[in-house]
Amino acid sequence: MRWTLDQLQQFAMTAELGSFSAAARHLGKAQSAVSTAIGLLEADLGVELFDRSRRQAQLTDAGQLLLMEAQELLRQARALDLRARSLSEGGEAKLSLALDEALPYTAVSTLIREISRTFPDLELTLLNGTATEVADYVALQRAQVAFHFDRGPVDAGFEQRCVGGVAQGVFVASGHPLTAKQPVSRKDLLRHRQLLMHADDVNETAYSPKVWRSDSFYSIAEMAAHDLGWAILPVNVAKDESYRQQLQQLSCPALALPRLSVRMLWLQGMPLSKTAQWVETRFGQLLLQSPG
Repeated sequence: MRWTLDQLQQFAMTAELGSFSAAARHLGKAQSAVSTAIGLLEADLGVELFDRSRRQAQLTDAGQLLLMEAQELLRQARALDLRARSLSEGGEAKLSLALDEALPYTAVSTLIREISRTFPDLELTLLNGTATEVADYVALQRAQVAFHFDRGPVDAGFEQRCVGGVAQGVFVASGHPLTAKQPVSRKDLLRHRQLLMHADDVNETAYSPKVWRSDSFYSIAEMAAHDLGWAILPVNVAKDESYRQQLQQLSCPALALPRLSVRMLWLQGMPLSKTAQWVETRFGQLLLQSPG
């Protein structure tokens, strides 16, 4: 195998433009040089690529098949060149992100699309899970960075930074007795079962003496939708199309719920790459734009 990428490029350009002379002009070469290069390519491959009995450079049947192979090799060569150039300029080869499953879908999906456009050569891995699970992914070095809802103190081995917040509210199933009284008081809430977020080493505030727990906001929303109790949920989860018609938000001024903080985690002592810093900044901006 003695053929070169330069010969493949001249072959592909001649096929595209329909003549040796047009390809030579486009490539800034002499026509004789292009003809010689394609002749050497044919000799090396052992097949004729063009029917030279015609005025135009007409591909043979073999030439049509091999043109597709040549175009794919040229595409891969360009991709290799672009990726090498990105790496030489300080770009990152890989990034693994762990994302809390309850983060706003619109913000997350927009972030992923923008990563694709901004870092086209990046190899991206996405891991999803509960707030506890995504922290574990970082601890186990399966993910370089995690974004999750702040559920309390984290292990000393993590670095952390708040990147934004998400609105939260009190939700019950449509038709729950609490919906008949608006606004509701804390005294009203304690008469009914509370569905509570459970995370390791985190004691969530229980406003009712009767509680059920889960480590997933979506599991809690599902239970609330089945009229098993009331819950404090991120608004984006409660208004997900799976629950939009089943859950109703209660007005409870006495709770004065703040926005639920979203933080970024990474291992202590591990510097953040430029790509991770860009992701942090952009995700914070997208959270500000999230409805609710």
